[in-house]
Amino acid sequence: MKRQTRTRTLTLLAMFSALAFVVMTVGRVPIVMWLKYDPKDVIITFAGLLFGPLSSLAVSLAVSLIEMVSVSDTGILGCVMNVLSTCSFACTAAFVYSRRRTLGGAVLGLVSGVLLMTAAMLLWNYLLTPLYMNQPREQVAALLVPVFLPFNLFKGSLNAALTLLLYKPLVQGLRRAKLIEAPEKTQAASGRSNPGGMLIAVAVLAAVCVVLLLVLKKML
Repeated sequence: MKRQTRTRTLTLLAMFSALAFVVMTVGRVPIVMWLKYDPKDVIITFAGLLFGPLSSLAVSLAVSLIEMVSVSDTGILGCVMNVLSTCSFACTAAFVYSRRRTLGGAVLGLVSGVLLMTAAMLLWNYLLTPLYMNQPREQVAALLVPVFLPFNLFKGSLNAALTLLLYKPLVQGLRRAKLIEAPEKTQAASGRSNPGGMLIAVAVLAAVCVVLLLVLKKML
């Protein structure tokens, strides 16, 4: 039985990797300057919420490596930036949720992921972006607060809202397909979600996204 469960888990992680690559390829949207949004982090976060933070790490590494050798022109440094960005969001959300499997835990994990990812990318954009974009560090540093800060907050907030909105239907579909097991009754009762609370959280995150998008557009 354990071997069967392990095989199902590996199959699902491979499916998440493939899906994340597809949505990254077809779902890229230019936001500001060379910065683009794509929803692959949502798929990678699903893997972590289902199977733990190390699963998000594994899927992120797989997708970033495939992206590097197929559609990316930023090489190994771009790959490293992808992994750092995705894991700071998805692994953080998954770690918090693994400790508190409730709607509140999911919201706390996702918000923590947004904040950590934003802070981490300010640092790594300052350190690495000048190298793979061939730009002076002073020029990149001047963009940290007016461009990189709102962009990463926008990206993270939108990913958090989409994750909250889509995670429960995904889990229900996987359970009906018998790809994951239903939780014990006691766990299900303690982790029962509040639809009203989830909609409020999604609405707040969506409002934050709109404000940040307006801020970014004013930078053009």
